[in-house]
Amino acid sequence: MFERLFARRRRNEAIAYALYGTIVAQARQPVFYAAFKVPDTLDGRFDMIVLHGFLLFHRLKGESEDHRRLGQEVFDIFLKDMDRSLRELGVSDIGVPKKLKKMAEAFYGRVAAYDSALSSGDHGALEAALTRNLFPDGGGEAVPEIAAYVVASAAALAVQPLDQILAGSLSFPALPVPETA
Repeated sequence: MFERLFARRRRNEAIAYALYGTIVAQARQPVFYAAFKVPDTLDGRFDMIVLHGFLLFHRLKGESEDHRRLGQEVFDIFLKDMDRSLRELGVSDIGVPKKLKKMAEAFYGRVAAYDSALSSGDHGALEAALTRNLFPDGGGEAVPEIAAYVVASAAALAVQPLDQILAGSLSFPALPVPETA
């Protein structure tokens, strides 16, 4: 019995790592930083990972508790990754928990804003949240294209079979082509 439980836990962890890897790979696509001018900084990359993580969580929110638990496992991996990154950057052992708490709060705040806007179909609120989070220092001319990508991604993930996601695979739509390209 315990052997099956541990085997299932290892399988779920492997799936969560695969999903997180896909989220990070998508968040690192050069088009976001080069063409759409999302700041290629720690904060900019953090926000792009949060945005893509949100898209998975948004997809899973209507599923069973067991399936939503997979989202929690992905979030836990996200926190482990942030912990590792902070330590690599030289943040002290005492400072890491404080910074992680702020990151988790930022994560939940952003997810709430994106979810509210997307669920209500309020494109203006989605653009405002993207502007506030991705371009806190100004800019953001590409926010309409990024918002359209978020809406298209949510729609694509909504029709992606749950079995495919539970196998560790996420299929994001084609990346937007900037109007200036």
